[in-house]
Amino acid sequence: MTKLLEEALQAVRQLPADSQDEIARAMLALTGNVGEPEEIDPSHLPAVLEGLAQANLRQFASDAEIEAAFHRFER
Repeated sequence: MTKLLEEALQAVRQLPADSQDEIARAMLALTGNVGEPEEIDPSHLPAVLEGLAQANLRQFASDAEIEAAFHRFER
């Protein structure tokens, strides 16, 4: 294990359990070892299906829309 990965794991150990699990899922996804898919909240399903349909049609957000979304987090 590299020193950088050891440092990252030590930092993750300090986080709450739910944050640790989120990071673990991201790490597993990056290695291709995703495991079982997460359940989708039924109330979110229409938005997920709409997003998938838009992706199939290659209807993606413009650079300006993405930049505006990131600016909302700067407040």
